[in-house]
Amino acid sequence: MSQLSSLEELGSAETGLQSDAPVHVQKLDAYGRAYATGKRKDAVARVWVKPGTGKIIINDKDFSAYFARPVLQMVLRQPIVAADRDGQFDIIATVAGGGLSGQAGAVRHGISRALTFYEPGLRPVLKKGGFLTRDSRVVERKKYGRAKARRSFQFSKR
Repeated sequence: MSQLSSLEELGSAETGLQSDAPVHVQKLDAYGRAYATGKRKDAVARVWVKPGTGKIIINDKDFSAYFARPVLQMVLRQPIVAADRDGQFDIIATVAGGGLSGQAGAVRHGISRALTFYEPGLRPVLKKGGFLTRDSRVVERKKYGRAKARRSFQFSKR
């Protein structure tokens, strides 16, 4: 390897190095499905995505029956709508742990990751929307000498 002595040489030098950016390829199982795990708070979701008519099944129920609140249904569908793939994929998910809000976030994270495994070209859109990032906020633990995580006991002089 030759030494460079000026900035002009650096601009004209041929490095010959390949790009270190990871190449994202399609990852499918034997049935033609993409699988991904999504997490949020204490909830863990296992998600399978395959081409279909747009059915979303969660724990053997329709997603509108499992997540009755419209806000949770909207959270669930965000990555599909952002990727402009509404009605093109069937999604099957099993989710356990946590409450309904955490479960909806976990399924959303799993759907986003599975979509990128099925169609790597969607990655920039989903990454820009923040759907591929695992929400790392979890419940803070209770400390001794405190009523809750941060709340102290009521103070009284007498």
